[in-house]
Amino acid sequence: MLRAPFAIYPAVLAACVLAAGCSSTPEDKTASWTTERIYSEAREELTGGSYDKAVPLLEKLEGRAAGTPLAQQAQLDKAYAQYKSGDKAQAIATLDRFMKLHPASPALDYALYLKGLVNFNDDLGMFAWLSRQDLSERDQKAAKDSFEAFRELSTRFPDSRYAQDARQRMTYIVNSLAQYEVHVARYYYQRGAYVAAISRAQAALADYQNVPAQEEALYILTRSYDALGMTQLRDDTQRIMDASYPKSAFGANGIKGKAEPWWKVW
Repeated sequence: MLRAPFAIYPAVLAACVLAAGCSSTPEDKTASWTTERIYSEAREELTGGSYDKAVPLLEKLEGRAAGTPLAQQAQLDKAYAQYKSGDKAQAIATLDRFMKLHPASPALDYALYLKGLVNFNDDLGMFAWLSRQDLSERDQKAAKDSFEAFRELSTRFPDSRYAQDARQRMTYIVNSLAQYEVHVARYYYQRGAYVAAISRAQAALADYQNVPAQEEALYILTRSYDALGMTQLRDDTQRIMDASYPKSAFGANGIKGKAEPWWKVW
């Protein structure tokens, strides 16, 4: 489960709340507010889902409480609010800045988790399941960036409360990246570009082990070799497929465009 964005870490609780300074801008309603009040108001906006209103409050808090744990909390909350409001590029920028400025923060595991989640959801898409479009058919940069964030989290903080979920999402991403290669191989095969289909199917088999996409990759490889008259390679690959997937449905059904999605909505 994602940590509540406004839950304060123990170090933040111990921080002294700074008095707000005077502002030369009359329109600034927070000019006379304490940092405690600014944070309270920002928390209310976050709780109510008004993320666009929470962001400027958190930016003010970050400036007013500069150099304190409360400013660090404001940065994390701001990144969360930006992510939830759909401003994912800014959320990533805020998290990168946080990790650069506070490499020893006790909240670093959460920052890595949130960065992975921003890219993960960006790649999946909220309504992907409605259109039957899965992660394997989208640009893979976000998926790879998400994997790297989750990998760093699980490696550096194996006992983090976020590590188990990160590892599960990493498995999903690896399956997705393999399926992406097979999706491209299928595209080439169905258009008679058998050499290109072989290349992509081989890439899926070489780069990803023990993933669901291997079955279709082997089938595409077998059929492409057959189409090119490469009988020895066809027979060798067929033997591997028969041994690995003795009950494969591909032999009977072949490739019929898009298969049922292998994934489920997270």
